Amino acid sequence: MNILVCDDDKAIVDAIGIYLENEGYRIFKAFNGVEALQLIDDQEIHLIIMDIMMPKMDGITATIKIRAENKIPLIMLSAKSEDYDKILGLNIGADDYITKPFNPLELIARVKSHLRRYTTLGGLESKSNVYQSGGLVIDDESKTISVDGEEVHLTPVQYKILKLLTANAGRVFSIEDIYEKVWNETAFSPENTVAVHIRKIREKIEINPKEPRYLKVVWGVGYKVEKL
Repeated sequence: MNILVCDDDKAIVDAIGIYLENEGYRIFKAFNGVEALQLIDDQEIHLIIMDIMMPKMDGITATIKIRAENKIPLIMLSAKSEDYDKILGLNIGADDYITKPFNPLELIARVKSHLRRYTTLGGLESKSNVYQSGGLVIDDESKTISVDGEEVHLTPVQYKILKLLTANAGRVFSIEDIYEKVWNETAFSPENTVAVHIRKIREKIEINPKEPRYLKVVWGVGYKVEKL
């Protein structure tokens, strides 16, 4: 199983990585919330260990963004002086916390407990890596896209946009929502940036980009992939 460890202290990340690798887990490392979100988008992660105080994006903000999209078990790391943030983290969706400095055996026990609960309750088994709308199929495990059986090649950003919309087929996303979820940063006048990527995606997946079957605009609101 894949575990994401996120802390701005490289020594702590490396130490946790060694403990968990010895238990047979595959470890992905991040040093701030932005890097953590990117890895969650790019990899299949089964559990997250997240520090609270980090540069660029702290653990609280990252947890809010993570919980908006999935239910991966999340354990927060906290210092004794961060009790308020620890409580806040639990309230916004963290499953557990462990205080630094921690006992490696306790950390391993908590990781195993949460992974066992996650798989027993069906969180892992029910996760689908394939998103489909009509003839449009995205296989997120192999990172491939096909339309009516023909493979389509997109840039990484285009892939993320189309995956977001296809995984939520029928739901309209505003331009700001698309930008913030794909770029993981606050949107400031993102209209042109998003519109250019949408146009290029249509050119690759639509028979007639001017009369799209899949990727449609909802004027004054945003974009959606039609639920077919």
